[in-house]
Amino acid sequence: MNYFKSFSEKIISGEIQDFETLALELFRFQSRNNPVYRRYLQARNLQSDRIYRLEDIPFLPISFFKTEKVISGPEAAFQHQYTSSGTTGMQSSRHYIWSKEFYLAHSLRLFESNYGSLQNFHVLALLPSYLEREGSSLVDMAAYFIEKSGSEHSGFYLNDYESLNRRLLALKKSDKKILLLGVTFALLDLAERYRYSGFERLIVMETGGMKGRRREMIREEVHDVLTHAFGVDRIHSEYGMTELLSQAYSNGEGVFRESWSMRVFIRDSYDPFSWVNATSGAINVIDLANFHSCAFLETEDLGRKNADGSFTVLGRMDNSEIRGCNLLIN
Repeated sequence: MNYFKSFSEKIISGEIQDFETLALELFRFQSRNNPVYRRYLQARNLQSDRIYRLEDIPFLPISFFKTEKVISGPEAAFQHQYTSSGTTGMQSSRHYIWSKEFYLAHSLRLFESNYGSLQNFHVLALLPSYLEREGSSLVDMAAYFIEKSGSEHSGFYLNDYESLNRRLLALKKSDKKILLLGVTFALLDLAERYRYSGFERLIVMETGGMKGRRREMIREEVHDVLTHAFGVDRIHSEYGMTELLSQAYSNGEGVFRESWSMRVFIRDSYDPFSWVNATSGAINVIDLANFHSCAFLETEDLGRKNADGSFTVLGRMDNSEIRGCNLLIN
């Protein structure tokens, strides 16, 4: 697994000078070493040695993670897996991981590149539906953030809104920032019970997901409720999913910034092989952190690429399953 080690070092460093060259190198590696991706390319009658641009790389439908073991190496190298959440009866995706330590270190680097050192935070994680099951990458990331914050006040909250309320009020005058990281329906539950004001250092970050617990709401409606309840001027968001190892963050208005390990493309919703970056369509993602599985994924999310290179998540495609990532209808 020398290739994995050397590639992971490039990702962790954040010093990727030429994204396209590195992505094309990874594409050729995975087209040879990932059996599922290789069969997909063969089915489309595509030859990897004739691909020279990012726009020409074929993207694997994310649904393959529900039915296949999507890995780019010997099975013995994969000692861990993450599973997706969903409502009862839905088939879960499984993302087989080469290194949990790499995922956590990469997630930490991505967060701190946007928000600064976690040692400047108290991290309060409100993730009830995730804590109630095993295999959540979000729970592992939150637990790592809690650990790295070094704060005795950081921690998880399941359904104990009263204790979380007391903790928030106790930290109101803290000289550290407070990161309230929560699944959307749980943040709305908290917002119905309590009202806050005067928090100068509070960052409320929703990870998306109603999970059938509430009616679906447009992003603006959710953020309006939360900003008034928590007394903040904006709601932050995290965009990620089980099948990706990179996250994107929004510090308001639902506009996400690509990281050094991620690129987003917008495909035609009715023709998956055509690009419509100037308008809205379905989201394709290149995630270089997926060097061990498949880095080129055709998601079931709708989005729009903005003129400055950022992207906006608009919701779910018709007939796609409800998932536990940042997918509020817009």
